[in-house]
Amino acid sequence: MNEDEVIESLKESFVYVASDGLLNKGQGHPRAAGTFPRIIGRYVRDDNRLELIDQLKKMTKLPAERLKLEHKGEIKVGMDGDIVIFDYDKIIDCATFDNPTESPLGIEYVIINGEIALQNNEILQNRLGKVIRRFQI
Repeated sequence: MNEDEVIESLKESFVYVASDGLLNKGQGHPRAAGTFPRIIGRYVRDDNRLELIDQLKKMTKLPAERLKLEHKGEIKVGMDGDIVIFDYDKIIDCATFDNPTESPLGIEYVIINGEIALQNNEILQNRLGKVIRRFQI
């Protein structure tokens, strides 16, 4: 993909950040493990081509609204408590086509529904989330 086109698309208000990458037995596309860290670490911090707050909304609030997930996408009373705590100075994707499962750097915690799923790159609980199998507009 052309990087300039990726950046231009990410600037559009109707484009959200997501990944359709799947991993199966250690094989797959690096975007499955690195989409969000790449946007923040490379395009926002390193290249200064995108705004952090805009991209965070495109990763959280806007997709939750689009999918009508009323208790997701924001940190406030009554929400599910899904939070990713990352070090802005360190976050970056590390997955490659040769090693698509390589974990990103800089993600300190992943909290799902108030429970710690990942701490310092170690998965503590891997069954906290729910799969959305079908969506109707």
